[in-house]
Amino acid sequence: MSPPTAIITGASSGIGLALTKHLLSLQWHVVMADLNPPKESLPKTTYLKTDISSWDSQAATFEKAYSTLGRLDFVALNAGMDDRDDIFASLSSESSKPPRKPNMQTFDVNLTGTYYGVKLAAHYMSLDSTAAGKKKKGGKITVTASAAGIYPLPVVPQYTASKHALVGLVRALGPVAEAVDIRVNAVCPALVATGLAPPGLMDNFNEKQITPMSTIMRCFERLNNFEVVGEEGWVGSGPTGATVEGNLGDVIEHEAPSRPESSEYLDEEGEKAWVRAYMERNKNFALQEWDQKS
Repeated sequence: MSPPTAIITGASSGIGLALTKHLLSLQWHVVMADLNPPKESLPKTTYLKTDISSWDSQAATFEKAYSTLGRLDFVALNAGMDDRDDIFASLSSESSKPPRKPNMQTFDVNLTGTYYGVKLAAHYMSLDSTAAGKKKKGGKITVTASAAGIYPLPVVPQYTASKHALVGLVRALGPVAEAVDIRVNAVCPALVATGLAPPGLMDNFNEKQITPMSTIMRCFERLNNFEVVGEEGWVGSGPTGATVEGNLGDVIEHEAPSRPESSEYLDEEGEKAWVRAYMERNKNFALQEWDQKS
């Protein structure tokens, strides 16, 4: 019988490493998915080299983790990167020097790679894993977005756009995932001392301006309640579609904006019709996937 199992992307440093150590303290087994191995040896972990922007790489990690451990309870889609392009600071005044094609790696990692992870996590969480001690299908997925996914951060527009997109993705997926006993939520860290920032940047901030890692761990606990994973009701319980910010010592829940009263087309009956239409269309997506495989 396997202990509860987690996959954490970007697990070798920063928030991912802190979360790995937190789960290890609660007797979890953690699959550390990262481009680089951790600098320290940790018990009850499996390191798998993973490029989350590659479907094949990330799919191989999930398949290996599940085939080895037999279950998947929690996934933290935490890997991310800052901007790799600029628009306005690099303007040219010469017509003979048009802009080059932009580097979109930030979106490939932060948004596309995270979407890949949600799809893979949902599949493996939904498999029958009773032989490994998992009592019920389902699980919990937490996306590391950012405070820049709530408030604009002008110095990194690619990062800001991708993190805003993740908050929207979580809010849209949360209610749908609930139907299959999967919870999808987002943690939005404020300024945290990690390796993401350019060298020397953090030297400009004092301790009172930097959010401690303990606050971010409280965010993850608020959403996932890791200590009771072995109880019957853990799968299928807790918030879904939630966005929780960790800012200094505060854990702040952000509600999605309400629609205006003028949105009459999305009254209860209209919303049901919307759901029915897209559920029918999305069945075709599944059929197309099987057709491609056969």
